[in-house]
Amino acid sequence: MTQLQVAQQLWQQVTEVLQALKADFQAIADRDPAAHHWLEILCCYPGLHALVIHRFTHWLHHRQIPLLPRLLAYCARFITGIDIHPAATIGKGVFIDHGMGVVIGETAIVGDYVLLYQGVTLGGTGKETGKRHPTIGNHAIVGAGAKVLGNIQIGDYARIGAGSVVLRDVPTHTTVVGVPARVCRPTSQPASLAPANQEQLADPAADVLQTLLLRIERLEQQLSDNISQK
Repeated sequence: MTQLQVAQQLWQQVTEVLQALKADFQAIADRDPAAHHWLEILCCYPGLHALVIHRFTHWLHHRQIPLLPRLLAYCARFITGIDIHPAATIGKGVFIDHGMGVVIGETAIVGDYVLLYQGVTLGGTGKETGKRHPTIGNHAIVGAGAKVLGNIQIGDYARIGAGSVVLRDVPTHTTVVGVPARVCRPTSQPASLAPANQEQLADPAADVLQTLLLRIERLEQQLSDNISQK
């Protein structure tokens, strides 16, 4: 490979990183009502800072540079409270809201325009090797404190409720909540357009109990009517 080809390849890689960072910045401006000024976003959003450092460490990691990527990621964790392994693959337009306590493992893949709230873990289970962390589809929303564990697939536009523990694949356009997470309902509109308020997510366990209570009330009423007729 000639020097010109190397320079062209390097410039293409730099351009891709800059485009991703621009999309990350724009995602904050579009999705966070607390972002009032571009300078505030640049200076006061640890999620953006963590992504800036990660995109650099990810580039170093793929150049097989030893130690330095992990060392920079380790420093970034102290600065931002966000732990992202340099090998993790993160798409463009990702918004890590608040960010404190977010952990993204080595083989995790995060798609484009994903929203991660504070305390989210994209982790592995056990000591297996190979692909052991989740893959998050495009435009997905992962609520505060949610744990997505293992080599599972979270579909595009999926929504994971706050505090949920996800151990199985989540289909596209689906909302899951609970421990372990269960399908709550299909999401009829893209997650980027659907309300992101966690209190609006249904509780499937509570829905089942409500259905049982209504059934018991009807049976009791029928029994009472039969006794009255006799």
